[in-house]
Amino acid sequence: MRRRNKKLWMLSLMMLFFLSGCLLPHENSETLEMYNADGDRVGTARLNETDGGVSVNVEVEGLSPGFHAIHVHEYGKCEGPDFSSSGNHFNPDGKDHGLMQTDGPHVGDLPNIEADADGAVQEELIINEATLKKGKNSLTADNGTSLIIHDGVDDGMSQPAGNSGDRIVCGVISGDSQSGEEQDAPTDPTENNDKQKNEENG
Repeated sequence: MRRRNKKLWMLSLMMLFFLSGCLLPHENSETLEMYNADGDRVGTARLNETDGGVSVNVEVEGLSPGFHAIHVHEYGKCEGPDFSSSGNHFNPDGKDHGLMQTDGPHVGDLPNIEADADGAVQEELIINEATLKKGKNSLTADNGTSLIIHDGVDDGMSQPAGNSGDRIVCGVISGDSQSGEEQDAPTDPTENNDKQKNEENG
């Protein structure tokens, strides 16, 4: 009888642990709903915490065939049609833009993605040095950030955003970002460049 009670107690404890895990927020993963400028849902982006960064599995349709720039932007807000509410690139270290830049890249800089002949994309990328947990490079801190797909291609060098073209698809990385609270004005992406020039001339 005592052994049976012990088994029931262990089973209850395991169920409690399982249920508590379901109710707690998951800091290691998040799934974004991706929307175009008309407000239509065009896919998802699944984020997972990994060693040294965050992996992003992008599944989106409705794009023009070919390569498109994709970046993490500094604010968790996607107001169409131009998505300018998302601000500039997520750049907590104040670096230059571009994966080919010696003084870069932004944390939010990512390789271009390629849409097939039907305009569909299914690719996995890594946001290096980012995290879904707490910290300076957190994608979910404060009001969160956003994942933006552009109409054009990121050339990997041009400031401040690689001549990537219009913002055509957006997904919010933090749920708190759509609370309707007023956002700060976008940061100046060239501010660090001017500071760097002054130091060189000084």
